[in-house]
Formats: sequence, structure tokens, C-alpha cells
Amino acid sequence: MDFIFEILKAFFIGVVQGITEWLPVSSTGHMILFDEFVKLDVSPEFMEMFRVVIQLGSILAVVVMYFGRLNPWNPAKSPLEKKETWNLWLKIVIAAVSAAIVGILFDDLLDEYLYNYVVVAAMLILYGVVFIVIERRNKNKVYRVTEAEGLTNMTAFKIGCFQMLSLIPGTSRSGSTIIGSMCVGVSRTAAAEFSFFLALPVMLGASMLKIAKYILDGAVAFTGVEVMTMIVGILTAFVVSLVSLKFLVGFVRRHSFEVFGWYRIALGAAVIVYFLATR
Repeated sequence: MDFIFEILKAFFIGVVQGITEWLPVSSTGHMILFDEFVKLDVSPEFMEMFRVVIQLGSILAVVVMYFGRLNPWNPAKSPLEKKETWNLWLKIVIAAVSAAIVGILFDDLLDEYLYNYVVVAAMLILYGVVFIVIERRNKNKVYRVTEAEGLTNMTAFKIGCFQMLSLIPGTSRSGSTIIGSMCVGVSRTAAAEFSFFLALPVMLGASMLKIAKYILDGAVAFTGVEVMTMIVGILTAFVVSLVSLKFLVGFVRRHSFEVFGWYRIALGAAVIVYFLATR
């Protein structure tokens, strides 16, 4: 019975991950709050690693949804289209490098000093306000870049610099990428899609880094419960991410991100109230 409960917990964590990873609302903030109510019966070291590795399911959803578009060897593409796909990958790598360097150098410090409810709540509220301000300021703006393939290398680099902000828990990787993209003249739709593509190397690298550290710290073998927890969490995150991705792409074509700004502010306030009341 305990085993079944652990699997159910992993399932619900996968649902939360799949929904919040792609929406600009901070999956980390939701995970911290959710962890207060649904705690896995695993070691703290495994849980720290699991919160990151479960993102592999979300990554797989992007690969499945955009496989044709991101595949430079797609036989249906013309030579020019294949060249454009390679150029898109170059921009993804350029944008990912800055965040990767900072993440590798400061991963332990970020986990030790910033992974707490105060930082998460502050970032939820701060970026919620930023979303509202930017959307209202750009209400009638005509963006010069309307698709991810239209980004220049310099624009991709600037977006990558904005994505470094997502290393602070509560910021939201997709949120910082989308805000940065809109600030440098990229439309909502192109910004959202580029944030999906940029997630592939960034989240894959972060997951591999966490697994390597988990093993190097001496936890070489997983227990049976941990293995099943990992599998269920990743598969659930994959399925739910597919739905979330399709929803967000359709949403941004007709609406602004302002609603997510208000949601972030409300969630940030709820996190502060909850932890102050309980601790």
C-alpha cells in the first residue's frame, strides 16, 4: 500500500511539473509549495535530484511536438529549409551557453542560498509585476520578429542573458525567456516557441548535472521505489507537457501574458502567507 501511495505522489508531481514548466508561472515555486502537502518517502538528496530530472519528460514532449521543425535531416525539407533549421539550432546553442556556464559554476550556491520560499515568493511577485507592465506597455506594439527562425545571433545571445535570471528559483525559465524576447522585439508566439526550443539543451544539461552529482556524492544505486518514482514522474510530465504546450501556443496567439502576471502575484502572496502561518 505504501508503494502505491508513493507512485500516486509521483504521478501528481508529474502533473504539476507538466503544467507549470511551460507556462510562465515557475515550476519551482509550485514544486516547493506542493512539496509541503505531498512529500515523497525518499532521501533529501534524491528529492533534490528528482525535482530537476523529472524535467526530462517535459523535454521529450518538445521533441515529439516539434520533431519535424527541429530535425535538420527531415527529408520533407528543401536544402534551404534544412539550412534554416541548422541556423535555428545555432541560435539555440548561443542562447543556452550563458545560462549553462552560470548554472555549472554556481549550481551548489544557488541550491544552498536561494532555494527557499522567501526567494521564490519574491520572484513570483516581481516577475508577475514585470509581465503586467510589459504587456500593457507593448499593447499595440508591432514586433519585428514573428517566428523563432527570424532571430539574429545577437538577439539569441540577448535572450540567453535574460534566461540566466531563471536560475533564481521562482523566476520561471519560460517566463524569463519570454520577457527577454519581448524586450528585444520578439512577438509572444515566437518568444514562447523559442523558449520551448531553448529548454532542450538547458534542461537536459541541468538534469545530467544533477544525476552526475547525485552519483558522485555516493548515491550510486536507486531503490526500487525511487526507480518507479522517477519513471512515473517523467512519463506523467511528458503526457501533461504535451497538453500544456498545445494550450500555450494557442493561448498566446489570441491573448497577452498579463493573466499569468496576476496569477504569479497571487501565488507569491499565497506562498508568503502559508509559510508565515505555519512556521
